[in-house]
Amino acid sequence: MDGGTRIIDLRDCPALPGRHNWQNACAAYALCRAAGVGAEAIAAAMRTFPGLAHRQQLVATLDGVRFINDSKATNADAAAKALACYAPIYWILGGKPKDTGLEGLDGFMPNVARAFLIGEATEDFAAWLSARGVAFERCGTMANAVPAAHAAAAKDPAGKAVVLLSPACASFDQYPNFEVRGDDFVRQVRALANDKNQGAPA
Repeated sequence: MDGGTRIIDLRDCPALPGRHNWQNACAAYALCRAAGVGAEAIAAAMRTFPGLAHRQQLVATLDGVRFINDSKATNADAAAKALACYAPIYWILGGKPKDTGLEGLDGFMPNVARAFLIGEATEDFAAWLSARGVAFERCGTMANAVPAAHAAAAKDPAGKAVVLLSPACASFDQYPNFEVRGDDFVRQVRALANDKNQGAPA
């Protein structure tokens, strides 16, 4: 809203999911208006904003399943922002755990259809998920987790499944940083897409 006039529905901005992004967009709008930028120009920019790598980045859609790279979520609080945005979620998580583990994420578990565990946090997170009745698989690596998550998500009867990498962990057990971890997720998704294309009938 600008002076009581509706400018843009942020639900129409695919790269800005969730209330946290809407708050950021409102702050950016106010700053741009203060700098003299027109309301329609700001709205157009928001609609076409491609998003940022590793921050709820839409990587691909395969078999109706969206693959979201949120590798920047290196703790539970950051992962909560993504977990609030989607359902049903086929959640890839794990790595080098923070001291707080998955604390504070209980309320988001109804959004999670199944979890796919990687890295050092596997057993601690398996115990946490099991105590809350969340189905999970121990995958170990991203190369195992991505196809496993896709196989499960593609069978989801809701038809709106999301494979979400939102690790709630640091990356240092398997990767030098979260960017390399996110890039590996993207690479595994693309490899999956290539395999599907090669297997398609001529």
